[in-house]
Amino acid sequence: MPTPSDDILQQTIDRFWETVPPVWNTVRSRVRSAATQEFDITVEQFHILRHIRRGAHSVSELADVGRISRPAISQAVEALVNKGLVSRTQSADDRRYVRLELTQDGSALLDEIFGQARQWMKTKLSAFQPDDLQAIMAGLVLLKEAFCAE
Repeated sequence: MPTPSDDILQQTIDRFWETVPPVWNTVRSRVRSAATQEFDITVEQFHILRHIRRGAHSVSELADVGRISRPAISQAVEALVNKGLVSRTQSADDRRYVRLELTQDGSALLDEIFGQARQWMKTKLSAFQPDDLQAIMAGLVLLKEAFCAE
């Protein structure tokens, strides 16, 4: 298999930097906008809901994952509990441990936010031909293999 030239590698790297960060920033901005404007939660609260869904179930875990102070996380969690989006359950074994879970409303809210983002992305991508979409998917797979494989 031929080795790519330094010129094509540099062009690919340049195109990566011209493409991936702006695309990701646009998508992320769209999701955050939906969360804050349409669902009346802060960006921080949105991230807390996401992290709880992904398995962070205590204030300490959320602080570690979000690199935010425990008092700030506690305040945001309190607001989410008051909105009925998160529940707290004290451990019977260790009274210091309070488990956080999404309520049905919290889970439904995240589903709605991400559903709107998917619909928006679908609208954007529907302008492409099927062959172009296949090429995009193949390129994304290659990028993931290059950067995420250990």
